[in-house]
Amino acid sequence: MFLRKSTPRSLSIASRFGLKHRRLASTKSLKETIEEVIPVKQAHLKKLKTEYSDVSIGDVKVGNVIGGMRGLRAMLWDSSVLDPEEGIRFHGLSIPDCQKALPTAPGGKEIIAESMLWLLLTGQVPSVEQTRGLSRELAQKGNLPPYVESLIDSLPRTLHPMTQLGIGVAALNHDSSFQAAYENGIKKSEYWTYTLDDSLNLVARLPALAARIYRNVYRPGAALPEIDPELDLVGNYSKMLGYGDNNDLTEYLRLYISIHGDHEGGNASAHTAHLVGSTLSDPYLSYSAALFALAGPLHGLANQEVLRWQLSMLKEVGEDVSHDTIREYLWKTLKAGQVVPGYGHGVLRNPDPRFIALQEFCDSKPELLSSPIIQLVKKTYEVAPNVLKEHGKTKNPYPNVDAASGCVLYHYGLTEFKYYTVIFGVSRALGCITQLVWARALGLPLERPKSYSLEAIEQLAKSGGP
Repeated sequence: MFLRKSTPRSLSIASRFGLKHRRLASTKSLKETIEEVIPVKQAHLKKLKTEYSDVSIGDVKVGNVIGGMRGLRAMLWDSSVLDPEEGIRFHGLSIPDCQKALPTAPGGKEIIAESMLWLLLTGQVPSVEQTRGLSRELAQKGNLPPYVESLIDSLPRTLHPMTQLGIGVAALNHDSSFQAAYENGIKKSEYWTYTLDDSLNLVARLPALAARIYRNVYRPGAALPEIDPELDLVGNYSKMLGYGDNNDLTEYLRLYISIHGDHEGGNASAHTAHLVGSTLSDPYLSYSAALFALAGPLHGLANQEVLRWQLSMLKEVGEDVSHDTIREYLWKTLKAGQVVPGYGHGVLRNPDPRFIALQEFCDSKPELLSSPIIQLVKKTYEVAPNVLKEHGKTKNPYPNVDAASGCVLYHYGLTEFKYYTVIFGVSRALGCITQLVWARALGLPLERPKSYSLEAIEQLAKSGGP
């Protein structure tokens, strides 16, 4: 991406992180900054179409087709790329890069959602002033419409929180700027502006929606605090959950939501949002579909499964546990035909940098260092990779982000397992809405891959291709 000339201050910061092509953005608004970048991206896409449309970038094997399309290079997703060895990068920036460069909340140390969202949407590191301005804009837009409040309040407490979140997000479609503009007739070149409007409204309202679900299910009758225009998005979310006085939990949520917000486009929730968005469904409908993908046990429910397993181990082996005892418990799990939750990943072949970032957060907090559940997570990490290598049935014996995320929430008192995926849902919106905006700005087409029957696949395989 080509970016405008940097100021001396931003050049020094970029150079310090080895990011000489990047800059801290100016005082321009988010929309103005995106407008500046669009022509460059459009020109790059045009070049790819003109010069490389017929160039192969990989083969399609039968194993790819019947194996969940793993590894197929078949999707444009510009905001992040997941490398099997080094992990996720956001417009080229690693998680440690982001922790050094992106603005934090006033008085805080962790990345906040607004600075990550700005980076994802623009490829630029925002200034503190721009980040604060986006925080105020989201706070101003953050209240739920009364009809959504009534809808959520009418749902049974026994309905899964993720189901409620998807319902609430879909209902926000009632006020979609994109849908209204499309029905009135707009130019394709204007699609992205209305998509951006909807996307920012969605991100802004997710904390109030998610907090209302938490209140209704777990704390019925409790008052919901008003949105504070001086707080960042996650600061308000933590406050509405009832944990606003717990600065450590709030900081943890800031870190978790920021680094978990985008993980390239091939995962189930991101791909679902992109697929539905390619039909020109508005961001509310597109992201509600993504949330229902996220609710699946093979995707977003993993962190609660890890926590259940860790608590079961803690109950059986006790707090003062040795590495040998953990090793025995791991083998007991594997010999029972079960997987070790929180280990392995569909793409990664090394420890997940998100896991490392959460572990470093734990290492910085004395109360977490002395927590039995957190210590068990750490000791398990010291033992599990070698056990899994010896077992020989996993391509990646290292921990992913879920190996630590739920256990920290549990330590800080947010112990309602079923709610954890809702927090994931608040986070993953950052990457999904970024893709929706850019798909409209670049005029990406309706997604329509070709499918084949078992017989047709066999015939193609025998004949050596189509």
